Amino acid sequence: MGARRRRLTGGRARRAAGEAGVRVPTKRGGRRPGPRRTPVRRRTARRRTTRRRRQRATARLGAGAAALLLAASWPTVRPHLLAVAAAGVAGALLWWLRRTDRLHRSGERRRREAEAVRAGQLSLAEVDALSWQEFERYVAGLCRRDGCRDVVVTGGSGDLGADVTATLPDGRRLVIQCKHYAPHRYVPSGDMQKFLGTAWLHHRADVAVFAATCPFGKAALALAAEHRIVAVHRDLLGLWNTGTPLTALLGLGGAGQGGAAHRRRWRETYGRG
Repeated sequence: MGARRRRLTGGRARRAAGEAGVRVPTKRGGRRPGPRRTPVRRRTARRRTTRRRRQRATARLGAGAAALLLAASWPTVRPHLLAVAAAGVAGALLWWLRRTDRLHRSGERRRREAEAVRAGQLSLAEVDALSWQEFERYVAGLCRRDGCRDVVVTGGSGDLGADVTATLPDGRRLVIQCKHYAPHRYVPSGDMQKFLGTAWLHHRADVAVFAATCPFGKAALALAAEHRIVAVHRDLLGLWNTGTPLTALLGLGGAGQGGAAHRRRWRETYGRG
């Protein structure tokens, strides 16, 4: 009798077919079944499941114990919790206030820079075309450009000679009298006397400035020099407009109006109105 052929079934048949390169359909729609778990793998899976259950049980037990402890010590813990909550609210409020202040300061800085740009773009001819109210605001813009704080335009009836008040970068109080006259005119000594009578005593100025769009008369200049009034005439106003800081003009005090030849050229340029 010939050799008895051994019939292969199950996994042996699939392995043999795989070695021969033949695909054998299975009961799972053509997918090969996954490897069976060995006893070692089953024990490892059971241990992992048991460990997770113990961890969840421990967490629930800890949460319950914490809740019981909190309930038992609530009269003692309650003030501390309220203090922590109040501190959190105060911190949030402080952060909001600081953020609002920072935004306000940045907006104010951008506004001052825009005013400084607009002021720096004016020529003296355009300054002459301003009204006296616009000239006061123009001078206030120059002060902001140079770093002055708390700049206020107070011009009008009853201002007692203080058209613009501000605080210099070094902390000194600044009071400015503005006169928007025609270029051919001169500031008379009467205007200087009025400003002199209120700048120091009434307004308590540390620095008093008289800014004008025209030159100063001799008597007015003499009063300004004697009583420490900074006279900013038209030429110094032009320097201030083109970028020279106010602090650099404080030491000049009306200088630069020139002699007789300069005044003659001035009259030829601007004439008499």
